[in-house]
Amino acid sequence: MKKIRTGVVGLGCRGKSLLNTIYATEEAEIVCVCDVYEDRVEEAQKIVEKQAGKKPAGYTDFSLMLEKEKPEAVYIASSWSEHIRMAIECLERGIAVGMEVGGACDVQECWDLVRTYEKTKTPFMLMENCCYDRFELLTTALVRDGKLGEIVHCHGAYSHDLRDEVSGGWVNRHYRLDNYLHRNCENYPTHELGPIAKILDINRGNRMLSLVSVASKAAGMEAYINSDKNPDPTLKGRKFAQGDIVSTIITCADGSTITLTLDTTLPKYYSREFTVRGTKGLCNQEADMIFLEDAVNIHEFFEPEKTIQKYLGNSKDYMEYLPGVWKNITDEERELGHGGMDFIMFKEFFGCLRAGEEMPVDVYDAAAWMCITALSEQSVATGGMPQAIPDFTDGMWVKRPRKDVKALKS
Repeated sequence: MKKIRTGVVGLGCRGKSLLNTIYATEEAEIVCVCDVYEDRVEEAQKIVEKQAGKKPAGYTDFSLMLEKEKPEAVYIASSWSEHIRMAIECLERGIAVGMEVGGACDVQECWDLVRTYEKTKTPFMLMENCCYDRFELLTTALVRDGKLGEIVHCHGAYSHDLRDEVSGGWVNRHYRLDNYLHRNCENYPTHELGPIAKILDINRGNRMLSLVSVASKAAGMEAYINSDKNPDPTLKGRKFAQGDIVSTIITCADGSTITLTLDTTLPKYYSREFTVRGTKGLCNQEADMIFLEDAVNIHEFFEPEKTIQKYLGNSKDYMEYLPGVWKNITDEERELGHGGMDFIMFKEFFGCLRAGEEMPVDVYDAAAWMCITALSEQSVATGGMPQAIPDFTDGMWVKRPRKDVKALKS
């Protein structure tokens, strides 16, 4: 089977770590790699050569790489501000795109991405790996089977203490620092929003109408950079624009609501707080809880150690609903990024590309989810004023059929 000639751009932590994952799919051949830093290019070339026995071409100029190597597909893992620009250039050249997540700098670039795709029809997928995680797919299966009843509200968060990564931005050549210094917004919405949007059929029978966002003061990073944990002394005394906690409320056409929380600059364990509330029950990832109606005395105070063991189900009790890719995942596949969901996602991307099938997380999903960053920034700046969320489908959301990720049914 001929492998898909693939390029990788952006060879920092994320891009470099997924070279092994792409190779392991056995669907793709990495023929070229690109980064603005030569040492990262050389390191990536060595990784690929060790895997495949053949050294890929290396570039620091993205356009030159596309022109000379003419890959069939490109995986984009560069800095947030470059994602859409690079994706558009690939689409215009007829090169399929797998684009990493992040927030959009402004709404117009989301429109530019959509219009370019509509003009070229070049395959595009937003590589939102959380749409492929175990609990999210289990919850989606339960929702589709009606176990949770009518879905009323969903919540998600990107709760991840990134103070060390942000403060080391200039030292480690990472783009987050400049964003935190200058912007105040829900800067990383798609991990929490993606699986929720799929459950609520956003862009396919439902859509997001408006949002309001508010931000707390910015104290976490300023305290951190003035402590002995700060890896970059040049930051001492700097002020950060990014609030420590950003809360966003989204209203949808079907009457459901979504809340998102960005929480990356205060001490806390990692969590996406993924929660789905329906008329018959709830699923909560943080507690690994599946609560169905009549399963417990609803007036009893929740005590994790007591209540879950005595009354409530968890994901292990609903294995029959778990997609086959998670029932059958191997230890080797689990090691290929975020417990296995990266591998599952890349298998689906290359599989759809090879079969000529519609991508499960498409350009309209990318635009709708990524624009939340730009709109939240406007809302925060105006004291929480509502912001209309564009309909990137131009009204087609009303009749577009549901499109779950293929892994849900595999």
